[in-house]
Amino acid sequence: MHPFSYVKVSDVAGALAAGRRGGRYLAGGTTLVDLMREGVERPSTLVDISALPLREVSATARGGLRIGALVRMAEAAAHPKVRATFPVISQALELSASAQLRNMATVGGNLMQRTRCTYFRDVTAACNKREPGSGCAALGGFNRTHAILGASDHCVATHPSDVAVAFAALEASVHLQGPDGQRSVALADFLLPPGGTPQREQAVRPGELVTAVEIPALPRPLGSGYLKVADRQSYQFALTSAAVALHVRDGVIREAKVAAGGVGTVPWKLPAVERRLIGERPSEALWAEAAEQAADGARPLKHNTFKIELLKRTVERQLRIVGNAP
Repeated sequence: MHPFSYVKVSDVAGALAAGRRGGRYLAGGTTLVDLMREGVERPSTLVDISALPLREVSATARGGLRIGALVRMAEAAAHPKVRATFPVISQALELSASAQLRNMATVGGNLMQRTRCTYFRDVTAACNKREPGSGCAALGGFNRTHAILGASDHCVATHPSDVAVAFAALEASVHLQGPDGQRSVALADFLLPPGGTPQREQAVRPGELVTAVEIPALPRPLGSGYLKVADRQSYQFALTSAAVALHVRDGVIREAKVAAGGVGTVPWKLPAVERRLIGERPSEALWAEAAEQAADGARPLKHNTFKIELLKRTVERQLRIVGNAP
């Protein structure tokens, strides 16, 4: 590990001042410290923001939900407002990492985490995320766990977050505060596909701090849930996953929110699936027909073609679970 300085701040103003000077924000440290230990990240200054007052979960005036960036993942998953309003978020959080990590890691940090691609974490391998212009070893390497959606010739790494998939389905926004004030960015615009600049993973300006995630109000009643498929049930990243939220009124699907994880370079919204569902009556045939649209635009690599069928089956199963719930 390379030498670095450490400063702990007690308010947002102090954090922003340190961030303007190039400091890297540290909350739970469950990702950044690992990357520093492996030599992937080499920040000169760590700014400990764990004491900032960003730990509240609250209902918004319009009936949505706001989760502070420093709410621990375990706290968010267990919070009564989260469980009652958007169970898909609780389920995604509870299927993330290990219990010990969920007790430390924060919601904001989870969104900011970097890919778990083994080539990214191997400093001897070519990786455009780690060293722009060096190439992507995963393209011609063992790419079983890599993306089939949203990839480019520069990067095929998947986004590792489970809860980000739930946030994507629910069309959440990310609140930020920086030297130029506060702003809100739709999650779809916050997490960036690689394109030609895979090293730029979030739409964060220099010195900006994530302060909260806000989920908009959705029509009620709303059924939702998260399904994750991995090589093993214990602590493991998704091969594919599906977050689904459905509003059914008078026997007809009025709203459908669907996103997939484990298959995209960012959490992948599935608008074609949503369009197929809206206005229809729930049925076994409908779940299967809608799920057929889940892999539209997929570009598999040598070792991950299986993800196309796996994604369709995962989406179909989760549509059935949510759509058939009493």
